[in-house]
Amino acid sequence: MKTIKVISIIFIIILFSIISGIYFLKPKPIAKPTAAVTIDADLSFAVFGDVHENIEHFQEAIKDLYTINPHMDALVLNGDTVDQGLQEQYDSVKKILRENEELLPKIIIKNIGNHEFFDYNLEVNSPQQVQDFINRYLEFSGEEKVYHDTWVNDYHFISLGSEDGNSETINSSTALISKEQRNWLKEKLAENYQKGKPIFVFLHQHLDSKNTGWIGVQESEQVRQILSQYPEVILFTSHTHRDLDESSVVLNQPFTMVHTGAIHYTLIPDPNSENGRRDEPYIKAVYIEVKDNNVVVKGRNIKDKQWIFTKEL
Repeated sequence: MKTIKVISIIFIIILFSIISGIYFLKPKPIAKPTAAVTIDADLSFAVFGDVHENIEHFQEAIKDLYTINPHMDALVLNGDTVDQGLQEQYDSVKKILRENEELLPKIIIKNIGNHEFFDYNLEVNSPQQVQDFINRYLEFSGEEKVYHDTWVNDYHFISLGSEDGNSETINSSTALISKEQRNWLKEKLAENYQKGKPIFVFLHQHLDSKNTGWIGVQESEQVRQILSQYPEVILFTSHTHRDLDESSVVLNQPFTMVHTGAIHYTLIPDPNSENGRRDEPYIKAVYIEVKDNNVVVKGRNIKDKQWIFTKEL
């Protein structure tokens, strides 16, 4: 009788150990969303500008956007995702993307900035070096050209991109948008066009206005004329690292322009600092929802987990 009891007790202990082991080996759940999500949105996506391979900030931004909406349709990396266009920097970014696959949307659009194809440790990049940088970007993005497009939930996403990073021909931070690319843009804007339906256009560099001395796009006026034919266009630009606030959304161009903020750092005007500005380690981005062709743009302070503004377009 004692033997049977001992065997029974041993069996129960073993069974309990197995069940407990299975329970504790189960993967831990991913962080739960903490903010309200528009469940019935037709489209939702985020735009990150100027990551510059700042892995710590990039990781924080990925986690924060997941808590806002774990079912986002797309993430747009709007240029300067790496800092010098070097292979080890791409490898570093790829590693973070792999490690956060469960937190990220299935669609990640990777656009080119000036840092993708220019080594700022060198004063001048040779034409072959520039081409090597472009090839690395194309491999990273999975695209055939520095400009490309895709459709997300039946909405058109059009990415423009500079075609020259050689400081001997064009300033290394300025975008060159060729005539060929501008003709391509005209075709893409007309593709399956529906009056009143938003068209999302992305370009790392800003379009110039008459009151700024910082040239963003060499062919700003030509690009502006093309976009002006479509009031449905919403153009997202990055590049300047300026702070994110309500003035980041500019209406009636007649198209709309949105500045994305920056993940790496933000430039704040400061007359007491060199060049009249200082760097702050802010992490800022924009989040967009669309319902029945109505667009809402939200500016996000990722470090403080707060909304900066909400604008209905």
